[in-house]
Amino acid sequence: MSKIKVKTLTKQIILLAEELGLRAVSEYRTPDGTRIDVAVLNGDKKLVAIELEASFKWFPQRLLYDVVKAHRAGFPELWIVTPFRNAKPGWVLNYAEEIGMHLRFMSPGDVEKEMTGITSSPCGT
Repeated sequence: MSKIKVKTLTKQIILLAEELGLRAVSEYRTPDGTRIDVAVLNGDKKLVAIELEASFKWFPQRLLYDVVKAHRAGFPELWIVTPFRNAKPGWVLNYAEEIGMHLRFMSPGDVEKEMTGITSSPCGT
């Protein structure tokens, strides 16, 4: 397991988004006052909310909170970037599906590959 370098990964996501002709906003503020680690936008269209989860403490509770705030902010997709391979979303994954949120988990090393495919994904068009 490798640690997440949050600032470095955030900068990397922002640069990748710019290369793809998108905009990534760090510390994106939602209309109801919550904060999303990184929001990827295509103009005014919300594509992906990204949460960088570097701690396993209270993981299921934080995961639920991440799903709710991304959904309330109008994002169709949420990426949870975490170094923990044994992170089990359990019923939170089912809840995300019930409310129409596409929830994905990935390691920090997978972000670049996933970002390059963002414009061709169903949620990115």
